[in-house]
Amino acid sequence: MQRRAAEQLKERLTAMLGEAGFALAKDAVATYVGPRRLTAVVADLPMAQPDRTIERKGPKVGSPQGAIDGFLKGSGLASLDLAEQRDTGKGVFYFAVQKQPGRQTAAVIAEIVPALIKAFEWPKSMRWATWSQRWVRPLHAVLCVFAGETVPGRIDLGGGAMGFTNETVGHRFLAPAPFAVTSFEEYADKLDKAFVMVDQAERRAYIARIAGQRAGENGLQLKPDEGLLDEVTGLVEWPVPLIGKIDDEFMSVPPEVLTTSMRTHQKYFACLRLDDTLAPRFVVISNMENEDGGRQVVSGNERVLRARLSDARFFWDQDRKKRLADRVGALASILFYQRLGTMADKAIRISRLAARLAAKIPGCDAKEAERAGLLAKADLTTDMVGEFPELQGVMGRYYARHDGEPEAIAEAVAEHYAPKGPDDRCPTAPASVSVALADKIDTLVGFFAIDEKPTGSKDPFALRRAALGVIRLIIENKLRLGLIEEFGFAYALNPASNNTKADDVVRALLDFFADRLKVHLRDQGLKHDIVAAVFAVPGGEDDLVRLIARGEALKGFVASDDGANLLTAYRRAANILRIEEKKDGKRYDRLADPKRFAMSEEAQLHQAIMDVGTKADPLLADEDFSGAMGALARLRQPVDDFFDRVTVNAEEAELRANRLCLLSQIRVGMDAIADFSKIEG
Repeated sequence: MQRRAAEQLKERLTAMLGEAGFALAKDAVATYVGPRRLTAVVADLPMAQPDRTIERKGPKVGSPQGAIDGFLKGSGLASLDLAEQRDTGKGVFYFAVQKQPGRQTAAVIAEIVPALIKAFEWPKSMRWATWSQRWVRPLHAVLCVFAGETVPGRIDLGGGAMGFTNETVGHRFLAPAPFAVTSFEEYADKLDKAFVMVDQAERRAYIARIAGQRAGENGLQLKPDEGLLDEVTGLVEWPVPLIGKIDDEFMSVPPEVLTTSMRTHQKYFACLRLDDTLAPRFVVISNMENEDGGRQVVSGNERVLRARLSDARFFWDQDRKKRLADRVGALASILFYQRLGTMADKAIRISRLAARLAAKIPGCDAKEAERAGLLAKADLTTDMVGEFPELQGVMGRYYARHDGEPEAIAEAVAEHYAPKGPDDRCPTAPASVSVALADKIDTLVGFFAIDEKPTGSKDPFALRRAALGVIRLIIENKLRLGLIEEFGFAYALNPASNNTKADDVVRALLDFFADRLKVHLRDQGLKHDIVAAVFAVPGGEDDLVRLIARGEALKGFVASDDGANLLTAYRRAANILRIEEKKDGKRYDRLADPKRFAMSEEAQLHQAIMDVGTKADPLLADEDFSGAMGALARLRQPVDDFFDRVTVNAEEAELRANRLCLLSQIRVGMDAIADFSKIEG
């Protein structure tokens, strides 16, 4: 909320000043935010608005008197003689032109600031005291200074008003006395002396640097955690990093449990040894300077952490008393989603689908994949995951290892949620890949089967992320997988399956994947129209590895002179066919009859089309898409000759029809390699 508030303040203040006529430099408005104050400073504002000329277009000269009177009243002109007449090209119109002198900047600011505060949007807000105005926290003061003076303004809070001031206060405990300021420079300087770092970027960098120093003083390094660093930066005004100790008795608990407990509940940074193993130390960011150098603060935080970790160790010890496999039955008490069964049902579907996918994943053992799929969700019933939901999968790995499950199964349980986003690591171990694919495909097929698809910006079940995960798992592991077949198998396992809907669900999923793939491949330089063209080949292209290879070849082909000219000819042929088929009310998709050719260019084009099919088909079968595109390029000259010398719409009906059929063969022949109608530009 702090980051968005700073962005919103900058955007709206810039827009409001611009609307008021102030020409601001690109970065004239800077914003700063912390737990207790939100600040904006505007550079180089003039003392007054520039004078402005306001024009209002009136009625056409010669319009009825009623229209004239309305124009004069609305524009404030005393008579029509004061209006200008201009020829707009659509007639002569009246214009009211008035010069408006600029107002004093302070007066403009006094109007902008209350409007800005009232229009602020917060995800959460509150009312306080007797005022009806809502804000994220109770407003204590509105400091507003321009040119060294307090702006004479106030904000109505609904039930009372708060006047602008030139005073602020420092740190809540270390320097609570108010003080006056006349400029932003003085504001920042006095706050720094009053134990407040105004600049959040400076605060963040300081925390990272000094926390790293504290760890380094103990021969350790700070565990990287950008999210926690952002959060802590927003919690403190005067950061004081201190280092504390974790009792040795807790170091037998999995390190992920320790770091999650420290991060989630206490906002502590974990420390690592130089070999990247977890060290029994943590860094806490205090918001206070203490006379004892922080010893009491550290002691108190160690005591709180001890209690937290005692709970975690208890969960760890209790959970291991029951085998992970024995927990699968308890998943029946957890609903996955209405109409999609329980988590136990999902575990069975994942195991069956993972076993099937194992045949398509080099080095994957079907029995291991099936077992891992069955155990993947079992840790949801543990006390540890109940306390720390973010550890699901991770704890399953530890419990599987404890039970003596093979390492491949334990890793698959841990990694089956991955990748969770575009920056998350993608699993590569065969069993992990099979279970991760199975989990995501089951989720996608299930929600599409009950028509719970993403709409617009809404995606409550993270189906776009799941689809991107499937795409990455397939592409990065170079899996030869037919999506249509796997979607169909997953659909048959689904409790919401209906044979009459199977094709519709699979088709909808393919379209959905095509959209996701366009986004994913855009960064690799493969444009969305190229992806659409190869997705739409006859029979459907659902092998993503093959699709990308075909797309890369098509991209190179259409960028060549032969490809660009052939694409133009394809469009010309398609346009002629579309027009003539609509006019005649029938399709010309049969083969042309060579006996009806009247010109050599017809025969040459027909032979070239036949030759392309003969040469391209085995190349396509061998997935030599560049070779197939090269064969297609040989059509360019005969197609050019045909359009240069042959009149398609001949007067003789049978000759015309045969030539239209020949055009249709161009379209069909090229579409066997890619749907060229999808290519833009």
